[in-house]
Order: sequence, then C-alpha cells, then structure tokens
Amino acid sequence: MKTSNRDLLVLLKDETMSSQAIEQEVEQLNDLLFHIESTDTFCGANEIIDMNKYRIVQDEKHLVQMMFQSELKPFIFLFNKN
Repeated sequence: MKTSNRDLLVLLKDETMSSQAIEQEVEQLNDLLFHIESTDTFCGANEIIDMNKYRIVQDEKHLVQMMFQSELKPFIFLFNKN
C-alpha cells in the first residue's frame, strides 16, 4: 500500500473482511481522495468573492495564492459553487 499523509477511520459492517481486503479498501479510498482533493477540482468548485474590488475570482492561480495566504483582507470570501 502506498504511504499517505492522512489518517482515515474506516468503519466496516462486515467483520469477516480479511486484513488484505481492508488494506485494499483503504488504498482505494486514498486514491479516490487524492483525485478529489486536487487543486483543479478545488478551483472548479470554488471561487473568491472580493467585495473590496467588487469582483469574482475564478482563476486557478489567484485562487491558490489566496487560499495559502495566512491572513486575508476583510470582505474577501471563499464561495463554494456546489
């Protein structure tokens, strides 16, 4: 199994699963989350609304820059489009 940088709590209904089956399930979850948590997916589902300049930022470069800032100006909001 690939090493990942996350802790997962997996609750199983079936107590008869082997440790190999559980390991495979966790690996599939890690692969799924790796693709879902990409910056492309994040930027496609979110946008930044800047009320100071009355604009909406959807550009991936600007979204990532603003996301990693330690402190944002007032009235700048992360908006989830889902």
